[in-house]
Amino acid sequence: MRLTMYTDFSLRVLIYLGTKEPEKLTTIQEISDAYNISKNHLTKVTFELGKAGFIQTVRGRGGGIRLADLPQQINVGTVVRKMEDDFHLVECFNSATNRCPISSICGLRGALGKALNAYLSVLDEYTLEDLMFNREGLREILQT
Repeated sequence: MRLTMYTDFSLRVLIYLGTKEPEKLTTIQEISDAYNISKNHLTKVTFELGKAGFIQTVRGRGGGIRLADLPQQINVGTVVRKMEDDFHLVECFNSATNRCPISSICGLRGALGKALNAYLSVLDEYTLEDLMFNREGLREILQT
């Protein structure tokens, strides 16, 4: 199983913001510079993170973004579920587009479905705080 780059960037944004003081605003440009990621990509990511309630956005001069909750309250499994566009691991996971002739008698869908549930279940055990166990090291590398 593989996360999209979109979800990877989403988690990186949250980690970056988690290294900051809760009230401090950060710009997308700062995050873009720290990770060497396109500002345009991060703009889309932060828009979705805001819509999903993971970050707060403040518009205007002196504006920026910050976490909407404390890092220990942001569940990694929830973030992944909200940011991934689908979990169609194989064709038969999507009933609208499935053309596989053996899907009605094949065990692949069940096995992969069970694996996906286990994968997400493990992610549910972690919070953003858990991902930042070396906060000082992160601050040093990201120069926050």
